[in-house]
Amino acid sequence: MLLQAVDKAGDGVRLFGVELIGITPENGRKLLASVVCIAVALVLGRVLRLVARALLRGRKDVRARFWSEQAIHIAVTAVLVLLLISLWFDDPARLAMPAGLLTAGLAVALQRVITAVAGYFMILSGRIFTEGDRIVMGGVRGDVIALGYTRTKIMEMGEPPPVQDDPPSVWVGARQYTGRIVTVTNDRIFDEPVFNYTREFPYIWEELRLAVRYGDDWERAERILLAAARRHTVKLREIGREALESLMRAYVVSESELEPRVFWRITDNWLELTVRFIARDHGVRELKDAMSREILRELKAAGIEVASATYEITSVPALKLQTVRGEDS
Repeated sequence: MLLQAVDKAGDGVRLFGVELIGITPENGRKLLASVVCIAVALVLGRVLRLVARALLRGRKDVRARFWSEQAIHIAVTAVLVLLLISLWFDDPARLAMPAGLLTAGLAVALQRVITAVAGYFMILSGRIFTEGDRIVMGGVRGDVIALGYTRTKIMEMGEPPPVQDDPPSVWVGARQYTGRIVTVTNDRIFDEPVFNYTREFPYIWEELRLAVRYGDDWERAERILLAAARRHTVKLREIGREALESLMRAYVVSESELEPRVFWRITDNWLELTVRFIARDHGVRELKDAMSREILRELKAAGIEVASATYEITSVPALKLQTVRGEDS
């Protein structure tokens, strides 16, 4: 036989008559058992996910599905690691030296990976974000669609006009999906701030600016802005009040104004009116689109024009033309 076990005096395996160092029948059995443990862990994880989906079926709570997925992921990994350690290192004394060498090697060769894994547990323990949250992480804006031990996947969204010059470049001029899925390593949370649009308070304050000529009715324009903002945000203000009170109980924050308000700013060319109002973290573009359409209709009915940086010629001075007839040759 080409591959045979060594006689009782030895404890190795021979291939073409050459003894293979470190490969023994015992190690072969442990390797086979390890493969079985990995297969069982994969099946167990699959079964637990099916059970969790069945229990959460019909619920729209994204965070419940997120935390159940993370709990299953961590539990299956921990069980698998304990089984493999107990299988290969049945003698605790034999575990000390390999564990020390392995730890030292990983600390040098896999610094970024270890940091990314530490970032994963920091995200969970610090409740920085969960699946479905709208965040800015590593310069990427979008919704979290998956969180792993080392990486976070984000469905990228566009950028509103004030920040369109910020990297990375996108072609969508609003907070709507671009269609790109961006992968960001979890270690970025230690280097850069993470902006969360959704956590604790799923509302943001938005603004809509309007330039009005100095000769128009400014107060009428202000009333039009306020009416549009109140009409489109009445339900948001009712719901936002409860969320804001919950935020104030959990953190030391001052009460913020939920009612729409208009601010005036004098410029060299026109009067700038800015209406400030509350909006959900999703659907801001649709909300501002509906408000803009209504505001333009009301401004037209009131005879108020939107000011712009253009020149209007109101009169032309009289021109006198005189022709000079040349002498006949």
